Amino acid sequence: MNGDNKYCKLTKYIRIFQDLKAEEIMTKTVVTLTSDKKMSQAKEMMKIKKVSGIPIVQQDKTLIGIVSIEDIILALESGTIENRIEKHMSKTVISVREKETLSQIVEKFNRYRYGRFPVVDKTGKVVGIISKEDILHSILEKFSLIYLHDEKRKSKLNQDRSLITGESLKISEAEFHYNINSTEISAAGEGAAHLKQFLKEQDIEEEIRRRVGIATYEAETNVVIHSKSKGDIYCFLKKDRIIVRVIDFGVGIEDLNLAMKEGFSTAEDYVRELGFGAGMGIPNMKRFADKLVILSEKKVGTQVEMVFYLS
Repeated sequence: MNGDNKYCKLTKYIRIFQDLKAEEIMTKTVVTLTSDKKMSQAKEMMKIKKVSGIPIVQQDKTLIGIVSIEDIILALESGTIENRIEKHMSKTVISVREKETLSQIVEKFNRYRYGRFPVVDKTGKVVGIISKEDILHSILEKFSLIYLHDEKRKSKLNQDRSLITGESLKISEAEFHYNINSTEISAAGEGAAHLKQFLKEQDIEEEIRRRVGIATYEAETNVVIHSKSKGDIYCFLKKDRIIVRVIDFGVGIEDLNLAMKEGFSTAEDYVRELGFGAGMGIPNMKRFADKLVILSEKKVGTQVEMVFYLS
């Protein structure tokens, strides 16, 4: 299923999240060029970055135009590909303000049929770019956290299938396993460090290792703080992704909505005095994993599953 089809299937959920702001949805890393550059440079940049349009800005990042694939084709046909961008760029640019809501953004996609829009702040400076894929990711992210709090679901913890993809994930077949069994809070993170080293030996790129390490460290620390230091870290290597599962059989999570809020913590005072329990554990897992699912039950335990895509 391509991006447009997925987008159409998810439009029914847009009204649920209609108050999401562009600044929450957009991709903040934006490829831009200034108007004194050549069209050939824009062509190469589109090829390298795999984008179909590049916002053109002044030195202070103020948006003044845009160059599209169509502009590149016209320049190639007319033999003017070495001309400066200012001679070919479209100066009438439809942009999105960073405070515009999801419903307003979707209305622009439907009206103009563009693939993406530059996002600007109140001064007109480019601060991001937003595509249909960004909207998809934002909506899916809202559904990615699952909290099951039901006595009848005890057997769901440590199950043999992925909570995210449904594929078989037998712990006996995990490529990596680390048993969390330390009463020293300062030792939290040893499992994450071993996992990072394992991924390095598997030639996983550094940025992905970093994200896996941070998210796993947070999950491991939560086990040490809240679950009497009894738990396990498993890692499964797939063709296009890494799946990490962290399991404990401790107190469980009383209220996941509260646990998701930055700064909220149930850690005891002595834990805070040691510099832990700042209430950033689950928010950081969510921030660094591509997909996150949490299955928890009070007095039974918690299972965290995270997916990290390799591309």
